[in-house]
Amino acid sequence: MAASILPEELLASLNASIQCRQLQIQQIACLLASNFPSPPTIILHGPEATGKTLTINALLEAIDTPSAIVQSKECITTRHLLERTLTEVQKGLGDTARSVDGRCESISAFVVQLQRLLEGQKKYILVFDNIDRQREAAPTLLPALARLGQIIPNLTIIFIITHPHPNQFHMTGIPHINFPSYTRADLLALVSASPLPLDPPTGSTLTFTPSDLSYLYPRFATAVHDSLAQPTRNSLPAFRTLCARLWPSFTAPVLAGHYGPREFSKLMVRNRHLFQSEDALRESIIKPSSLQPPPQPQNQQQPPPQPTTTTTTTTTKPKQPLPLHLPPLPAQLLITAYLATHTPPKHDSLLFSKHSLSSSRRRRRRRNLPSTNNPLTSTTTNTPNKKPTKTLNQRRKISRTLLGGQAFTLERLLAIWNALFRDTAAVGGGKGGGAAAETLMQFATVVGMGLVARVGGGGGGGGGFDELEGGGGGGKWRCVVGREYIRGLARGGGVRFEVDDYLLE
Repeated sequence: MAASILPEELLASLNASIQCRQLQIQQIACLLASNFPSPPTIILHGPEATGKTLTINALLEAIDTPSAIVQSKECITTRHLLERTLTEVQKGLGDTARSVDGRCESISAFVVQLQRLLEGQKKYILVFDNIDRQREAAPTLLPALARLGQIIPNLTIIFIITHPHPNQFHMTGIPHINFPSYTRADLLALVSASPLPLDPPTGSTLTFTPSDLSYLYPRFATAVHDSLAQPTRNSLPAFRTLCARLWPSFTAPVLAGHYGPREFSKLMVRNRHLFQSEDALRESIIKPSSLQPPPQPQNQQQPPPQPTTTTTTTTTKPKQPLPLHLPPLPAQLLITAYLATHTPPKHDSLLFSKHSLSSSRRRRRRRNLPSTNNPLTSTTTNTPNKKPTKTLNQRRKISRTLLGGQAFTLERLLAIWNALFRDTAAVGGGKGGGAAAETLMQFATVVGMGLVARVGGGGGGGGGFDELEGGGGGGKWRCVVGREYIRGLARGGGVRFEVDDYLLE
C-alpha cells in the first residue's frame, strides 16, 4: 500500500535517511497522500529525541503538498503563536499568498485570516511542534486549534507532543502515531552509522582504514551502552554525547601506537577504568581525572635501574574534606548517629529519655555507671586465703570514645532523635507521614555523603541504601566521623547541642 502512495525510490531514500522509523513513515505517508483526503487532525506523540520532528520534516519535503512548521516552544504568548503561524503560512504559500493583517487579538480573528490565506488551496498541512510546551496557553487553545481542520476543509493540523492526555483535544477519532523509545539494537545502529573519526596525530606514520573504524567503533558503542545503560537507555543524544566523551580516552593507546585498532580486547582491559566510573555522566568544564589516559604500558625495554641508596616514602591519597556546615535536620541526624554508635543501648532510657534528670545530674550519674563492657586495665585486691577480687572503686574504666563504635538500627536512631530534637521543629512537615518521609530522605543524604556507613543486614538491596524499615529489616548502621567534628558541628550551624552531656566516660 505504501508503494502505491510514495514511489519506491523515495520510500527507500526516506528509510535510509531516517533509520528505525519505517513503520511511522508509512503511516504518515498514508495519511498525507496527495491523492486521498487527509484527516483534519493528526497527533504524533512519543518521548523526546525519538525522531518525530525529523520524520515529519523529511516527509513534507518529499511530497508536493504545501506546508508550514511552527515551533511552539519559541513563542512567548498565545498571540505570538497565532501571529507567527500566519507568517509561516504566508512563507509556505510563496508568491501566491494573499495579503492579510498579521495582528491576531483572538482565535476568531486568527481563523478569519487563515481562511483568507488558504482560500483556493487544494490541501495545506500545518504542523505545531512541541505544542504541549506552549507558554501561557489557555485550556481552550489546543481544542480550538484541533478544530481548525473542521472549519477549513482543505487544512490538516499535525500536533507533535510528548505525552497525550485523555480528552486533551475534546475530540474523538483523531489518528495517533506513536514514536516509541529506541531499543538497544536501534541505538547501536544509529550511533554506529555515524562513527567518530580516528585520525592519527600530526607527524605520525600510523594509518587507519575505514574498515578499522567500522570494526572498532560499533564494539566500543556496545561496551558503552552495556556498562552505562541506565542513564542513556532511552536518549539518543545522551548516548551520542557519552560516546564522544569516552572516545578520545579510549583510542589514546591506538593513536600512541601501543595497540592496533583491531585489538579490542586489549583496549577494553587497558581502559576498563572508563567503564567502571560514572564521571563521564557528569556535566563538568574540567575533564575528570578518570577520563585521563592511564600510564603507558611497560612493554618497552628500559635500562636497568642504577643501584642507589634511597629512602622509600609512601604517599597517601588525600581524603575528601568533611563538610563544615550541614542543614539543621541532617546535622541532627548525624549527631544522633554518633551518639547511637558510642552509647550502649541499655543506657538509652537514662541518657535520652524526656523524663530523665537534668544535664548536671545526668553528668554525675553517667560518671558512676559501671563499666561492664571493658574489664581491661583494672586493679585487684589481694587478701590472704582469698582470690583476687575487683571492686567498683578500684576498677579503672576506659572511655568509650577511645573504643570502636557499635552498630545501631534505624529504629533506635529515630527513637533517640525524637527524644532529643523533636521539639526543635527542624522538619517542616510537622508530625505525620510527611515528617517521617523527610527525616528518612535526609538520613539517606547523610549516608550518601559517606558520614554514616551500613555495616550489615538488609534484604534484597544488595547492600545499597534501599530499605528504611528499621529494626532487623533495614540493616544496621555506624557513624564513621570523629568526635571533634561532631562537637564542632553540634556547637555551630544552628544546632546548639552539647554532645559531651550525652556520652559515657
